[in-house]
Amino acid sequence: MRVIAGAWRGRKLIAPAGISTRPTADRTRETLFSMLVSRLGDFDGLRVADLFAGSGALGIEALSRGAAHATFVENDRAAILAINANLTAMDATARATVRATSALRLTRGDAFDLLFADPPYAVGSGAAAAKAIADSDWLAPGGWLAIETERGQAVTSDASSFDAARDVGRARITLLRRPS
Repeated sequence: MRVIAGAWRGRKLIAPAGISTRPTADRTRETLFSMLVSRLGDFDGLRVADLFAGSGALGIEALSRGAAHATFVENDRAAILAINANLTAMDATARATVRATSALRLTRGDAFDLLFADPPYAVGSGAAAAKAIADSDWLAPGGWLAIETERGQAVTSDASSFDAARDVGRARITLLRRPS
């Protein structure tokens, strides 16, 4: 697994030990970031959050492309160790925060321009993530939410409008946007 583009293009990322996480495949990340670039233009100055972060690949990719800060939310100990190791290897610890908690139990207080949610593949997991994000008000007005679910799983949210969905391999990427 490698960073796809930006300042750290080609740099290796480590994945957490064990089978409790499923890193987003390189091809899926390429498709996701292509979709986002066509909508955002660039990532310069964005505040992003990577929920169910695993290795932290999505948030680190955004940092590599110019995001100002990334918050990583993960509750698996091995994954937290991998995120911290990846941030250290990229010399990005000053631009990141790691929160050891469940992404389904977010507390109010932060508003992000872009949220990545990659919950474990299960029926309804994407909708549960979207609801937790809406309930916590983590997505800023006009902000984007990218949710990865298992192929064929539809994701909707009362708080955000549907923009696009793409199936890539066994994954589906859904983009939602909160009204301004």
